[in-house]
Amino acid sequence: MLTLEDIMKKKLKLIILSFALILLVINCGGGGGSSSSTTATDNKDDNSTPENTSITYRIADTGQKLCFNSTTGASTACTGTGYDADYSGNQPNYTADTATVTDNVTGLMWTRSTDLDGDNVYTDAGDKLSFNNAATYCANLSLGGYSDWRLPDIKTLYSLILFTGTDPSSYTGTDTSSLTTFLDPIFTEAFGDMTAGERIIDAQYASSTEYVYTTMNGNDTVFGVNFVDGRIKGYPKTAGATEKLFYVLCVRGNTSYGVNNFTDNGDQTITDTATGLMWQKNDTTSSNFDDAVSKCESESTASHTDWRLPNAKELHSITDYSRSPDTTNSPAISSMFNSTSFINEAGVTDWGYFWSSTTHAKDGGSGDAGAYVSFGRALGYMNGNILDVHGAGAQRSNAKMRENEVGASSAEGVEGTFYYKGPQGDILRIDNMVRCVRDNG
Repeated sequence: MLTLEDIMKKKLKLIILSFALILLVINCGGGGGSSSSTTATDNKDDNSTPENTSITYRIADTGQKLCFNSTTGASTACTGTGYDADYSGNQPNYTADTATVTDNVTGLMWTRSTDLDGDNVYTDAGDKLSFNNAATYCANLSLGGYSDWRLPDIKTLYSLILFTGTDPSSYTGTDTSSLTTFLDPIFTEAFGDMTAGERIIDAQYASSTEYVYTTMNGNDTVFGVNFVDGRIKGYPKTAGATEKLFYVLCVRGNTSYGVNNFTDNGDQTITDTATGLMWQKNDTTSSNFDDAVSKCESESTASHTDWRLPNAKELHSITDYSRSPDTTNSPAISSMFNSTSFINEAGVTDWGYFWSSTTHAKDGGSGDAGAYVSFGRALGYMNGNILDVHGAGAQRSNAKMRENEVGASSAEGVEGTFYYKGPQGDILRIDNMVRCVRDNG
């Protein structure tokens, strides 16, 4: 017969066993529930992307918050317009220390400053490097405990652009304190060094992406982003015996950024699972910026009714820099897409500029210009010649509603009168092509 003491011992053993089983279930994550604990890890070698890891090419929003009347350039209400600021994407978000900046949207880590000579002067021609030296500098850099830095390709570099900036191309002053660049102020701010004979807008940042053909008069070319005037252009590596010099930001992490993963859905749409965006397979024409916006807002391809005109960063994401009119006889976009050709101002088969929904605001606040990506040649008119001055894959801008904008000049081409403007005589068009986008989900 069990004594009272024996019974108490058995109960104590059962209690201890039950408690041990509970601990085992918690530690093993059992019971069908999820653990609420978070394990901190050393992420120095972690190149993963944030949030949904199936999206390896997450596009940060342009940051644009204002909408503008396309004719007058005056600020206007956004709701229902279809303009960039009418939609809200992945809002830019950064974490910084004294030396580096982490982009919490893309998962990329950046050097924070262009001050390569360490003199704490940021607008400084002495900090600039040639294309080859920029690539070497980043490859050899050891900073923040990391040694896997690289010179960013053009898609990676463009991930940083913010269209909260204003273009000072027509600014004639020398004081830059009132100017707003196209780069988040968490990075150091660098303009062209006027003490070295540069223009304020000479703030081109180097990428590792070389143009697959040539620009200007047969010049080998590399793409760069100008964070002062808000453009991508192809820049000749040399002008005579002089090498082109660039500001440099190095990057690390997420080596899949900028790599598309297209699927043809068989219904006139193409999904990019890398970005989470769905695109129209076919393009169409427009008569001007507002017409382009309206066409996408009313589109119903594949029975979807939430199409929109892509913002500049979304549109740029489908650029394919391995292709060009002069090397692959195609636009700089995947052959999965159907692209309409035309005869350009020089009488040559070409592919168009494509409107984005993004305003390219001027210094002073006018928003009558829109940003576009040139999937064909980025033409200019210089010294009486029509040239590919910036390369297929350039992002430029012109007036939304008229080609003969203020400051433009005209000339006669094979197809009649055309207009041009700027240091390289950018040829202006308003009847740009359209390819609509929607969120895939």
